[in-house]
Amino acid sequence: MSDAHLTERQLDEGPDPVDLTDEPIQLSHRDPASDPIRPAPASRRRRIVLAVALAVGLAGAAALGTAGWRVAQQKDTRLSAPDQVAGLTRDDSERARSTADYLRSGFAADIDLDTSFGTVYRDPADETRAVLLFGGTTLLWQPERDLDSLFGLMADETGRVAGLREVPAGTLGGVMKCGTTSGDGGDFAICGWADHGSAAMAMFPSRSVDDAAGLFRQIREGVQTRD
Repeated sequence: MSDAHLTERQLDEGPDPVDLTDEPIQLSHRDPASDPIRPAPASRRRRIVLAVALAVGLAGAAALGTAGWRVAQQKDTRLSAPDQVAGLTRDDSERARSTADYLRSGFAADIDLDTSFGTVYRDPADETRAVLLFGGTTLLWQPERDLDSLFGLMADETGRVAGLREVPAGTLGGVMKCGTTSGDGGDFAICGWADHGSAAMAMFPSRSVDDAAGLFRQIREGVQTRD
């Protein structure tokens, strides 16, 4: 074996070497300039982001549509005080009317109402279980917030409302809550409802919260109507 360095060895004669130039090697006879420009496909991450954004947008639109439909359904509300409702009889005595008017005036001072009412219903089976009902109609955009505010104002008048909790509102919808508070005759249940067209409250002496909630739903179905 020769000791000469590889770079010093002579190449065997053969075909001429390929001349590499700076010009690109064309592998096809098509003119690249005539090919249409194809956009690069969107990345998988971008497609996911767009899909999520679309889903959120559709969900938001659906929520707004549902809220708008609910406002339209509930905004035109009428409240009345029939002679009898839910097994109770309206008390038209002077004392009852004075009490009802006091409650109605106080309620109307706390919330801007289009119409207001107040009445006392007595229980023919037990005179100590009268129901003091008061409320009114107006357009409410956030019924639950407004109802909580009314309970807060009621607490300022009667003392703390304890155990306030949401109860089923019944077929008329909206939100309904009940709790207990104190008065001259001791503790009594207090309930309120609010929807996009009305708000009302009632006091239930000598009744538990559960009994008051059930009776309040029946009273509401007898005094509230919608156009």
